[in-house]
Amino acid sequence: MKTLHKMSLKLLSTSLLISFGTHALANDIHDALSNSSAYADFNLRYESVDQDNAVKDASALTLRTWLGFSTGSVNGFSFTAEVEDSRIVMGQDEYTVGPTGFNVGEYSVIADPETTELDQAYIQYKSDNFTARVGRQVITLDDHRFVGHVAWRQDKQTFDAISAKYAVNSELELFYSYLYKRNRIFAEAADLDSKDHILHAAYQSKIGKFVAYAYLLEVDNDTNNALDTYGISYDGKTTTESVNWAYGAEFATQTSESGSGDAATSFDASYFNAYLGATFSGITAKVDYEVLGSDDGLYGFATPLATLHKFNGFADLFLATPQQGLQDLKLSLAGAAAGGKWLLAYHNYSADESTATVDDLGSEVNLQYTKKFAGKYNVGIKYAAYDAGDIKVDTNRFWMWVGTRF
Repeated sequence: MKTLHKMSLKLLSTSLLISFGTHALANDIHDALSNSSAYADFNLRYESVDQDNAVKDASALTLRTWLGFSTGSVNGFSFTAEVEDSRIVMGQDEYTVGPTGFNVGEYSVIADPETTELDQAYIQYKSDNFTARVGRQVITLDDHRFVGHVAWRQDKQTFDAISAKYAVNSELELFYSYLYKRNRIFAEAADLDSKDHILHAAYQSKIGKFVAYAYLLEVDNDTNNALDTYGISYDGKTTTESVNWAYGAEFATQTSESGSGDAATSFDASYFNAYLGATFSGITAKVDYEVLGSDDGLYGFATPLATLHKFNGFADLFLATPQQGLQDLKLSLAGAAAGGKWLLAYHNYSADESTATVDDLGSEVNLQYTKKFAGKYNVGIKYAAYDAGDIKVDTNRFWMWVGTRF
């Protein structure tokens, strides 16, 4: 009888614990759903391209929509999902998306395909100093020169990945990600399975920010290939009298390998960047010198995961580095006017390793004005004029857009 009584008490205690645990979990899930957030983001953009080549000039009017949802946290865990849709508006479709898929070879390229995709879908765990994500996600590092989301295009870049960020202390932060798919800007047909390792360490000191990184990239296909990049950078700021100064430098080395046996190839190239900026009386003046090196005029330093539109001119003539490499001397002025922000930039391009026929890579002028109003709307115009050198063709690009987020 005593044994039966003890068993009854034990079963009752277990039932109560399960009941309380289930109730607590239900409360946690209820709280997570109650603390969820959703958003909608729209971008309507007109783009035109006028190039001195054999194909027709291009124009496109497209509407990009993001619909996103994030839950609250349950014991540090949360879930985020985002759907992206890009549509041609009013039949304004006189453009080519890229080398495959849409009006191929008929018009100049505007890389905004019609597509509906699952843009993000990841589970996140977050504690005081540690964050981990599993699933489809946006990953950006530093200024996007090596890893970015390319959100300038209507179909942004995301990655199927496992990522982790650990803040060792207030100065040092470590990041690692394994990318098993690159969801690129040309819709799903152009996505690439990969086996990429991203390692990044950032140290914020009293004299500036130091970064070290290793980007070990490999496309997962039937060929032997590897693109390994190792680099360091420094960014600093100081103020003297009425001038705010910004300065920095970056250096990286890269090895590209492909093929096997007698067909194997291997190239080595380096990257260098240095800049100096000064802000005074509301105007920022900056000089930036960037070199994407070459290996004997046969291979140019590559950054396939970058937000490339941010670098080497808005005209997008150097999304792929020429085999002769690229030196880009950029002079820019930026400021504020009429409640918005303006930018004027000049690029002078040349080959890093000249050949008998390739040395002058042309020049480019960029203009931009953007403005936000009513708290949730933004408008902008942008223009790029490229004057060709020994390669490429004269190119003019124009953009005008309006966007909002709820």
